[in-house]
Amino acid sequence: MRVKPAPGLSVRNPETKQLLPADGIEVPDDSILWNKILNDGDVVRMDAAKASAATAAAKDGEKE
Repeated sequence: MRVKPAPGLSVRNPETKQLLPADGIEVPDDSILWNKILNDGDVVRMDAAKASAATAAAKDGEKE
């Protein structure tokens, strides 16, 4: 699943300690930790269409 910080929040990846980017990151669907963070409301799940668009935009930005 792809998650991004909830509106108005800055969230750190508990593994890397880096802030999550606004366009989100891929995390394991079965992760207890990420599901807890999701259930707490700190992150929101991105739908598949937005996630693929965000990934495509990020890749385009890397090419420039």
